[in-house]
Amino acid sequence: MQAYLKRLFSFVIWVLLPIFLLYLLHLESPAQTFLVALALDIGNIQFSLFELLRVGLYSILVFWLGRESNQASQSFIKGQKRLTHRSKAVLSKLAGVLIFSVVGVLMLNIMGINLTALAVFGGAVGVGLGLGLQTIASNFISGVIILLDKSMNVGDFIEMDDGTKGRVREFTLRYTILETYDNKDIVVPNEKFIANTFVNWSHKDAKQRYRVDFSVAYKTDIHALVDSIKAAVSAHPQVLSGEQYPIEERPDCEIDSFGDNGINMFVEFWMDGIDDGVNRVGGDLMLIILDTLRANDIEIPFPQRDIYIKEQPPK
Repeated sequence: MQAYLKRLFSFVIWVLLPIFLLYLLHLESPAQTFLVALALDIGNIQFSLFELLRVGLYSILVFWLGRESNQASQSFIKGQKRLTHRSKAVLSKLAGVLIFSVVGVLMLNIMGINLTALAVFGGAVGVGLGLGLQTIASNFISGVIILLDKSMNVGDFIEMDDGTKGRVREFTLRYTILETYDNKDIVVPNEKFIANTFVNWSHKDAKQRYRVDFSVAYKTDIHALVDSIKAAVSAHPQVLSGEQYPIEERPDCEIDSFGDNGINMFVEFWMDGIDDGVNRVGGDLMLIILDTLRANDIEIPFPQRDIYIKEQPPK
């Protein structure tokens, strides 16, 4: 509020007060006559210092009112607690575009430009720009759709169909910024989220299920192994375990298939968050499983081949 009053005071002191003094001293007519006499002819167009000052003064006033109106609308929209983050972002952008569009039209009127002729010219230019800037328009419309629907929010972990993944750090009406765990920002055009498939890992719930595969020899006591692996995995602080969780969310160890060299096993577990970056739970569990297998003298199979050398008969 103080900054707003300071800018208003400066405008009154440097612009409105001199004009008021001219009218108060009855000097507006001589001053206008003098400024009109200072004219410059360029072809058939005449520019007077009075017209330039008038256009400049009104333009400054209109632009200042537009900027202040935009800031006031932004503050009002952000203060509405009933609106969601997406709705606030959309309304803020649309309010800014609307206000400065009105400012632009008013400034063209002040400059004396014929808006009818400009509309015809703008229509022709618009067709050309529309063909060249259709990608930007597509991203803009896609950004509005993303901000209005509930496909993703700031903070969600997104994985694109081309393998690009990261946490949503910022939305704009043209692109979305995905922040990776190695502190890189990936700028993704908004139309990719509309035209392509993507996975939102944390859209509904932060809890995620993961799986770790391993193999053991056929001679292993699988029943004892399953209990040992479950207990070892459940001891990890980031793995969801305990009676307070439903049985389908507790760590589970099962047989996946019978392989050529051993029995293929897997461990499924749930955790809060994404198994990446600061949460590298998968790597910890692989070490835990390896230590558990070694502690119980369980053999980890690997491909082996028996070679028989056939003796050649004497010649």
